Amino acid sequence: MGFLKRFFRGVFHEGAPAAPTHSSFERLTEEELETHLGVQRYGKFMLTDAVRPSYDLKVVPQAGYRHDQYVDEESKSKVPVLMAAASREIVFDLFMELIDPLGHEVDVVLETSHHRDQGGHEDLYREHIDVPVLKSTLWDYEDLIMNDGCTGLAVLNPGIPQEVQFDEHKLLIVYGNPLADYERIFKRFGIKCDEQIKFITEAEHVHSSNDKYFDEFDQLRMRLGMDSGY
Repeated sequence: MGFLKRFFRGVFHEGAPAAPTHSSFERLTEEELETHLGVQRYGKFMLTDAVRPSYDLKVVPQAGYRHDQYVDEESKSKVPVLMAAASREIVFDLFMELIDPLGHEVDVVLETSHHRDQGGHEDLYREHIDVPVLKSTLWDYEDLIMNDGCTGLAVLNPGIPQEVQFDEHKLLIVYGNPLADYERIFKRFGIKCDEQIKFITEAEHVHSSNDKYFDEFDQLRMRLGMDSGY
């Protein structure tokens, strides 16, 4: 899986409490850790290589989506959100279809936490790109986008405004209003609504990446015409 990110992420909402001091990974033998990190399937759900859940499995990965909301800290305005997880066999195709309701021209953001061991990430922005051009480029980097735990991607149309994220955890997050078109896409892919579902971000988890993916990220950045932010 490459080198492990040496930090654990908190829950989805900004301002959430930090991860607990005691880690479920602390007392594992090397063999136990290797075995856990090698598990790709939980029931019918297949993980990408980007992230693994805690050893104690406080959240078991599964497919589904729920409604949520994002609260802007300054304006206190609330934005409806759909948050979803999908098995690796369909997750990239699903992400590509979720881009379609955004229109023919979009902005794109690449998120990177490569070489940022203390957490946080850099956002690289590109405005006004035709969706067919964007999709063609993303297909060329499908392996990176799906399996690198330090690469995230957001596609947005500020004029609507709506945004679709395929984040570092390979969760799909849609912001905006209305969201009915996106729910129809989820259901067409067999992703069911479950308002009680918990996601891998809502418990201790570990990210994975490697130098090959960092090099590919840099190539993708240049293909999209973005200046380096790191």
